[in-house]
Amino acid sequence: MGLIHIELFATLDLVGQAPGGPDEDPEGFPFGGWQAPLLHEVTGAQIAAAYEDTDALLLGRRTYDIFAAYWPHQKGGPDNEIADLFNRVPKYVASRGEPDLSWAGSTRLGPDLAAAVRELRDRHEHVKVVGSLDLVQSLLREKLFDRLDLWVHPITLGVGKKVFDTGAVPTNMTLLAPPAASPNGTVYLRYGLADGTPATGDMSAPDRGLASS
Repeated sequence: MGLIHIELFATLDLVGQAPGGPDEDPEGFPFGGWQAPLLHEVTGAQIAAAYEDTDALLLGRRTYDIFAAYWPHQKGGPDNEIADLFNRVPKYVASRGEPDLSWAGSTRLGPDLAAAVRELRDRHEHVKVVGSLDLVQSLLREKLFDRLDLWVHPITLGVGKKVFDTGAVPTNMTLLAPPAASPNGTVYLRYGLADGTPATGDMSAPDRGLASS
């Protein structure tokens, strides 16, 4: 069975909205493109490595439209490695509407998202979800993911759609690799979905050594 792998870029206050440019989400969000000034060659190499095994993309409608307008035109440019990958692998679009699927290899998923994602797990080894915050909320809510890569950048915005906005449910995760940091303070965290839900305890219990005297 393959892996559903969520890749997200976020601020310290976990805003994940429109990191790439002002045209990603121009209505009511004043910080479109917040990630661009924070890009670093170390981070770029880490991101490229994180995509190496990807054999399919799973995207929400807005992210798909942005990618379809950009990546087919980047062949031979500075982002050629990622462009080649994105243009080559199958693209699956979660949308209630009728997206333009002219980007080669694109398919719209059926209305049953859970069933469609499970089918993708059977068909592919490493399905990457990039951006697509509305889709991510659904995947988090239903625990329809296996890994979560979180790139945390050293800024706060105070506004914007957050990574765990309406999709968070009690979930255990496990750190799959030591955190990695770029010189400008961007931290790369890779988590895997773990069994069960978060436990609770009492920090003042005697066996914790915190009981009041």
